[in-house]
Amino acid sequence: MSDHASVTAPSAPTRSTNRAFSVFAVLLLAAGALSAFAVGSWLPDRDNDNLLWTGPLLVVGFLLAEQLAINVDVRSGVAWTISFTEIPLVLGLLVAPFEVVLAAHVVAGVGTLLGRRVLDRAVYNAGLMFMEISVAFAVAHSVTEFVGDGGPFWAGAFLGTIAVPLLASVLGLAALRLMGKGMRVAPSLRLVFQTLVVALLNTSAGLAGYEIATKAPWGGVLIALVFAGITAIYLAYSGLLREQRDLEALSEVSLRVARSGRHVTGPRGASPEDDDGQAEDDEWQLIAERIREQLNANRVVLRLRTDPQAPMRTLVAGEPLPPGMRRDDPRQLREDAMLQLPGSQVRYFRIVDAGEDVSEALSRRDVQEALVVPLRGATQLLGAVEVHDRLSRWRGFGKADLQLLRTLASHLSTAVDNRRLLARLRHDAYHDPLTGLLNRPGFREAANEPMREADTSVVVRIDLDVLSTVSDALGQAWGNRMVVAAGRRLRDELGPEVPLARLEGGAFAALLLDRQAERMQEIAERLRTALSVPYPVDRLTVEAGAVVGWASTANCEIEDPDPDALLQRADVAVRATSEGEPLRAYAPSMGQIFLRRFQLVTQFRSALESGQVSVHYQPKVALPSRQVIGAEALVRWKHPEFGRVDPDEFVPAVEATGLVDVLTDFVMDKALERVSRWIDRGLRMSIAVNLSVRTLADEEFPNRVAAALTKHQVPPELLTFELTESGVMADPERALPVLRRLHTMGVVLAVDDFGTGYSSLAYLRQLPVDEVKIDKSFVLGMGTDLGDMAVVRSIVELGHSLSLTVVAEGVEDDAARDQLVSMGCDVAQGYLISRPLSEERFEAWLRARTVQVRGARDETVLTLVH
Repeated sequence: MSDHASVTAPSAPTRSTNRAFSVFAVLLLAAGALSAFAVGSWLPDRDNDNLLWTGPLLVVGFLLAEQLAINVDVRSGVAWTISFTEIPLVLGLLVAPFEVVLAAHVVAGVGTLLGRRVLDRAVYNAGLMFMEISVAFAVAHSVTEFVGDGGPFWAGAFLGTIAVPLLASVLGLAALRLMGKGMRVAPSLRLVFQTLVVALLNTSAGLAGYEIATKAPWGGVLIALVFAGITAIYLAYSGLLREQRDLEALSEVSLRVARSGRHVTGPRGASPEDDDGQAEDDEWQLIAERIREQLNANRVVLRLRTDPQAPMRTLVAGEPLPPGMRRDDPRQLREDAMLQLPGSQVRYFRIVDAGEDVSEALSRRDVQEALVVPLRGATQLLGAVEVHDRLSRWRGFGKADLQLLRTLASHLSTAVDNRRLLARLRHDAYHDPLTGLLNRPGFREAANEPMREADTSVVVRIDLDVLSTVSDALGQAWGNRMVVAAGRRLRDELGPEVPLARLEGGAFAALLLDRQAERMQEIAERLRTALSVPYPVDRLTVEAGAVVGWASTANCEIEDPDPDALLQRADVAVRATSEGEPLRAYAPSMGQIFLRRFQLVTQFRSALESGQVSVHYQPKVALPSRQVIGAEALVRWKHPEFGRVDPDEFVPAVEATGLVDVLTDFVMDKALERVSRWIDRGLRMSIAVNLSVRTLADEEFPNRVAAALTKHQVPPELLTFELTESGVMADPERALPVLRRLHTMGVVLAVDDFGTGYSSLAYLRQLPVDEVKIDKSFVLGMGTDLGDMAVVRSIVELGHSLSLTVVAEGVEDDAARDQLVSMGCDVAQGYLISRPLSEERFEAWLRARTVQVRGARDETVLTLVH
């Protein structure tokens, strides 16, 4: 930007900042021209009989000063230019008129710009030249008048010359700030001080040379020899300094390339945005920044394809690319004239002498000049490096820049080619060649780290049936096609982020974590359904089936669970599946599961008769009134040999053997008996009973309900049946007529575990329901997960929009209750209120925790005591 320093910063100039700089440059040119006219009119005429040689010598001096300048990269984005401009300037102040020095300076500056075809800041440079000479002569004349004949004759020329680099630095810093590339105060002051030191040295050398040349015999020859020696030293020093910094840059880039290779470990594909990929991008970004810094460029664009399985990606260091340029569009890259490069040589493009296609490409990038070098591997193009606009007032890119970029490109090409080879080897080592999914070692590597970080991990094994039959009948090729199709279906169901592997034959494995693991039953059913869709095979349609088994860290007694341990248990679960139960979760007692299940089923009827099976009650409280409005009836079994049997264990067994109607009638009878007793005491509280999928398919069930209500003399509105969406939608043609009959009777119907099944407005509107129960997993997560809170709020709003009562289960703390109150939730249920209690303990809880008050319709209601 100035004769003495050019400064940049990484911030990107916008159109507004470029416009501000253009206005500043025009104002500077106008001010420079006016100041030159004013100073020329104000200064007295200086007699000089040597104008014929003074003018040309000053022009030569200014040209040499600029040609011999040394550009030193101070820090990232800052270039300091050391030149001899002060020497011809101080001599001109001593021996030549104002107009001659001004003309010599402008001719030399404009000639240098034209010679190098650097015209993008010509207006600013011209204005600066006028201002520099005008200020120099004004200060020199003023100081000379002030000092008079008694002072040193060179005082005015000395101070006038020193004022020029100070002015140029201040104007340069101001221009940079207008361009959005301003420096902080401390670096700016340090730069001005360094510029002043160089100016003092050059000015003193010029004055000393003048004295020697004018006072000593043959002094001019002596000065010429000294100047030639100093010039040679400067040029040698500049070359050595550039070579040293180039070697440092090469060493640093090589080190970073090697460091980026450390991130190529393990199978890729467990996550599309994993930490290794981000760390690799960070390293390449630093490499691009280092290239930009060394070449003192405004922008470096690094286009790379380090992984043959991934698309080419683009990294930009410095000023961002213009918004209109699509950086990763393959078609645009193929058609870009600057990127259609044969060989591996560095190409230098300048907009002033480029052809139409290249000029258009440069314009799209908003640059005046660019170095472009392709990165070529052994067989194909791996990418390209683009270097845009050297940050210097005078100089464009030189031979040293081209040589450095050529060497850097060779290093990068080798590194990228090695990375691609390593990526291919890594992919083949960890992936199944037939399906492209992970293989067993790849699954182990992909699952290790996520399992350590997750609270709950589930390894799922899915086996495709009839595969061997197809292979035997039609050949291995058709069996392979079924395997590939099955792998695609599983990937579509699970999504790209889930580690999925083909183990062998038609066996697959997947890893599910945390929230997905909580929905394992639903996911397993989806996977089985997806694989059971018929496969088109050579104009035939092959009916297939699938079995699914899984093992969870929550259920496996393993101190340090790993993928192999869970996969082994998932295999056991798969072997425990049957035609009637194709989905199985591993249990520690899986080896004895069939014996235990047989005992439970055969003993269930006697357990009902002997009192081993009982009904517990969990209260439900209205919000915010805290009125106890009823309870949910929950079945419990205390086995004399097994102890307390989990309902999740014996209820499915009972359902599978056709005894679910007996269980449902038992719970409904006990529950209605309890409601009848409350009515006798003047309490109007309802009871909720869970319904099985098989019960919903029983057309006689509404008749049994009506008989039970009549037997206990309970109004139907005090009986609630809770059902799951998945249960209804398993066979909606049979379930919906039963539900409509129950609803017509006046029985309250509630959708249980809402949010985990179909949970859509379309399904909800099909069901004749009165309530929705928010699944406890969302309620428990409200305090720590904003997503869960949003789900709960949405369900409350959806339920109210459909005139449904909204019940939240799993309320375990005051904060959750208060949040539900603020959302307008109607009813709460959970451990904060009470755990499920036996009949006797529930009555004791009502006496201890509630008070009787008169309700709005003059009935007795129970309200929780604060």
